[in-house]
Amino acid sequence: MTKPTPINEEIQLDPKRYIVSETDAKGKITYCNDYFMEVSGYTNEELIGKPHNIVRHPDMPKVVFKLLWETISAGKNINAVVKNLAKDGRYYWIFTEFEIRKDTDTGEIIGYHAARKSISKHVIEIIADLYAELLQIEKDDSIEAAETHLVNFLKEKGDDMEFSNIMEEIHRFY
Repeated sequence: MTKPTPINEEIQLDPKRYIVSETDAKGKITYCNDYFMEVSGYTNEELIGKPHNIVRHPDMPKVVFKLLWETISAGKNINAVVKNLAKDGRYYWIFTEFEIRKDTDTGEIIGYHAARKSISKHVIEIIADLYAELLQIEKDDSIEAAETHLVNFLKEKGDDMEFSNIMEEIHRFY
């Protein structure tokens, strides 16, 4: 399946509804709710079994997903602001709460649950500028250079600020 060509039209999300999905430990979709299908434009059959990056927008820096995967693979929940790409090429910004799903007998991570909701325009403006910087650094240099830039950005915000909580802080205070 080829990726849709992005168009500069934002999908307006219902602030009272959540986009929900679950994946296996490798990130393949095992469940998606009706609102996910409605917003993304994909059918259940097009989503189940596919990598979750089927909705990844090219404006998203790779370093964000690198840090997300490092965090959730380590068994820690995380929140993130993400720009997704719908099947028709439109986009939508979401605040995502990622939660680990573990086997109750072994404690092994068996997958992830994500609930997404709409986010304020002010937060989008702040995070979009940061993401654009990170994406440009990735193009000009490397993912590692973008990660260094992000770490330095976080240090400027506070000595103990980490990627895993910067998204929550941005969402809470803006």
